[in-house]
Amino acid sequence: MNKLKEFYQEEAVPSLQKTFEYKSIMQVPRIQKVVVNIGIGEAMGNPKVLEAAVSDLTTITGQRPVTTKARKSIANFKLREGSVIGTKVTLRGEKMWAFLDRLINVALPRVRDFRGISPNAFDGRGNYTLGLRDQLIWPEIDYDEIDKLRGMEVTIVTTAQTDDQARTLLQLLGMPFKKEA
Repeated sequence: MNKLKEFYQEEAVPSLQKTFEYKSIMQVPRIQKVVVNIGIGEAMGNPKVLEAAVSDLTTITGQRPVTTKARKSIANFKLREGSVIGTKVTLRGEKMWAFLDRLINVALPRVRDFRGISPNAFDGRGNYTLGLRDQLIWPEIDYDEIDKLRGMEVTIVTTAQTDDQARTLLQLLGMPFKKEA
């Protein structure tokens, strides 16, 4: 079993139950899934960009991503309905826990001038979205083999009812939030 999942079950669940005074263990917030996506606007003109992004995301997550398509046409962006504009992976179960463990303990500390992540990026329903500037923070990515630095979004979907519950859950798991000034 993954270290982070084990920590969640043995340490975080009792702590959350005590903090928020839940009557049942089933009320304790948990992480449902993690969605990692890369938006690639220039994929319309150059299909090689899409292949590189799919390759990077496969290497990082260990799972083959699906491509996302535009829902409607936008003339100002030269975007047509149905054209490929990104790629995403939804992680659940053991792969999700392994990815979160690598994100918290390996990738985030490798960010240059890292002072913590924003504690305000919650959506109001207990889900957290983290934007990363490049894929080089992942040790699996070889610097010599990338064609371009690509940002990505990591969305952590929880069962928490409020942002405060989700923030406490992620803090217990070791997410390095910035200290409020």
